[in-house]
Amino acid sequence: MNETLKRGISGAVYVILLIASIYYSTETFFLLFGIFLIIAVFEFCSLVRLPVIFPVLLSLSAYGTISYMLFSDIRLDRNFDLALLALTMLVSIKGIIFLFSRNRDTVSTFSKYAYLAGYIILPFVIITKIPFGIKGYNPKILIGIFILVWTNDTFAYLVGKSIGRHKLYERISPKKTIEGFLGGVAFAVLAGFLISKYYIEGGKLAQNIWIGFALIMSVFGTIGDLIESKFKRIAGVKDSGKIMPGHGGILDRLDSVIFAAPFIFLFYQILNFI
Repeated sequence: MNETLKRGISGAVYVILLIASIYYSTETFFLLFGIFLIIAVFEFCSLVRLPVIFPVLLSLSAYGTISYMLFSDIRLDRNFDLALLALTMLVSIKGIIFLFSRNRDTVSTFSKYAYLAGYIILPFVIITKIPFGIKGYNPKILIGIFILVWTNDTFAYLVGKSIGRHKLYERISPKKTIEGFLGGVAFAVLAGFLISKYYIEGGKLAQNIWIGFALIMSVFGTIGDLIESKFKRIAGVKDSGKIMPGHGGILDRLDSVIFAAPFIFLFYQILNFI
């Protein structure tokens, strides 16, 4: 089969499955992202050479506990959310330092488990909390965030390919350019504006929130993609897995979202506070 056709078909199946599962019910949403989490854990363990049994049990326990609480309508204390967020943010900062450090081409055992918890498992837990607002489960929130991701990725590629001249971070990702990055940000902001105006209507406040989401998603999503690229470079592989023909693994598809999700959730918390 033609590689472009194969890539198009697998990408379309992924998008349809994702949107259908998020929209259909909370059960299908939690089930799909639970499956994504387990696959991502397998892929990450393969990248960093970790035994997989304990990480899978840990991820199932964490994800299963949060899922049970949400389905049982058990209200978690706000301090629990903040503690969860703080732990994840600490690992995120560690990941950014790791990305830009020129002297770190190996990952210690402690760091592997820290990244497993704060770079893989906890961000998936946070993703499940994002669609739940004051009025309960709202699938449009998560769909809107994925639209921002896809817009950013698509236009970063198109703009970079068309007019990209200056490398963004050539040592880790030779194809990314500054022009492509800025183009992705600009079109993601436009998408955020359109989402707030025509998809999730909420006036001026909603516009500002979704433009904020777009900026967070573009900046931290790109960083998340680069961090995964560094893990792959250290492992000497092109893709995190082979589950999606032409696209690689689940981590290759979700690296931007899982890294940016804690920052979006932090933005949520700040908005609630003020």
